[in-house]
Amino acid sequence: MVATYAQLVLRVAKLSCGLRQTMRLQPGACMALAMSNCPEYVELLYAAWWAGLTAVPINAKLHPEEAAYILQHADARVCFVTPDLAASIGALEGRVSGLERVVAVDSADYRAIGCDTVSSDPHAVSPDDVAWLFYTSGTTGRPKGVMITHRNLLAMTLCYFADVDDIAPGDGILHAAPLSHGSGLYNFPHVLRAANQVLPEENSFDPAELFALCRRWRGIALFAAPTMVRRLVAWAQVHSLDLSGLKTVIYGGGPMYLEDIKQGLSTLGNRFVQIYGQGECPMTITALSRFHIANREHPRWPARLASVGVAQSAVDVIVADAEDQPLQCAEIGEVLVRGEAVMKGYWRDPEATAQILRGGWLHTGDLGSFDDDGFLTLRDRFQGSDHQRWRQYLSTRSRGGAVAPSGGERSIGSGEGAPRLGRGGGRILGASPGSARDGRGTRRPVPAAHRAL
Repeated sequence: MVATYAQLVLRVAKLSCGLRQTMRLQPGACMALAMSNCPEYVELLYAAWWAGLTAVPINAKLHPEEAAYILQHADARVCFVTPDLAASIGALEGRVSGLERVVAVDSADYRAIGCDTVSSDPHAVSPDDVAWLFYTSGTTGRPKGVMITHRNLLAMTLCYFADVDDIAPGDGILHAAPLSHGSGLYNFPHVLRAANQVLPEENSFDPAELFALCRRWRGIALFAAPTMVRRLVAWAQVHSLDLSGLKTVIYGGGPMYLEDIKQGLSTLGNRFVQIYGQGECPMTITALSRFHIANREHPRWPARLASVGVAQSAVDVIVADAEDQPLQCAEIGEVLVRGEAVMKGYWRDPEATAQILRGGWLHTGDLGSFDDDGFLTLRDRFQGSDHQRWRQYLSTRSRGGAVAPSGGERSIGSGEGAPRLGRGGGRILGASPGSARDGRGTRRPVPAAHRAL
């Protein structure tokens, strides 16, 4: 055990004092973390917020030049690093404008940051202050800084309890995925319940170590990309394992084949929950519950398993045409989201912010369709110039045309074995998951007995 929560809060308070007094970081300043998973990651995140700062987690697998762009764009004055990144990120000190210090968390400099005496109160912040500056992958250009506010993180955290999983005393989360992304975001609900935060010794993904930790701890949840799920399932299929400590496997962030999740159910049992989100609406667009994933008796079980579930509680979701008007069930359009979990905007990019949040809706760039019960299935995603092509296609459909995109390009069909985007799904205009759509594309309630059963 590294620390109890009482020890953690004392360490966080001392660190935050050092960030303000030793590092001279003022409230609102950006503090970067280029780190592999380790206990110091958690204490630095909370120390930043205690001091009123904005945390800038950087993917530890990025090339140093990509990290340099993020550090400069965010105006980060300080960057904390783990030993494996100390040389590559440390070399940026003096090269990146505004970057004053790179501090390794195993160094004497890091140990000297904390104050001996601390204020008992964290710095007061507004719900709309930026807590987490998340940089997108930049697949279609330079990464954008997604401004995730304290309000966004609270909405996401409450949706975890409402739509994803519950957390009992003594439960925990196993951080098998990077803390800079989904696994780190799911630390919040576990902190609220004072649950265990378990970090593997190895930074590489090792199914043997993960299953061993699930034997050591109980009530374990872990967030995993579909590729990680496949490796866990493959390992479990050839080893005799005690799975009693593994409670929930939450998957998302990439394509999951139907046969893979079916094998997962057969091997690991009813432990799976799927979530769909984006950096711009972290972890909180739709969820496919463990009940729906495991409900083989339902006549539409294969279709539901191929979906990304129903809208989470803090968001409204529609599938819209080129004019952002809601489409009917089974019609394919762009997935739009609004609600408390949607980002404030892009850091220092008002034009891109206005474009993606036009009309008050987050335009996800994902194409999908709803069924009559409110389950969303993703069909494709805009990529670069594809956006204009699909907007033209949707515009043609909205005018009554039926001309699909040209044949040599990516299809929107999905079948029993077809890959699906693992980032998906939402509610329609705040309706319950089982509500039915009326002729205007909005939702009307249906009897509770008929909802998403």
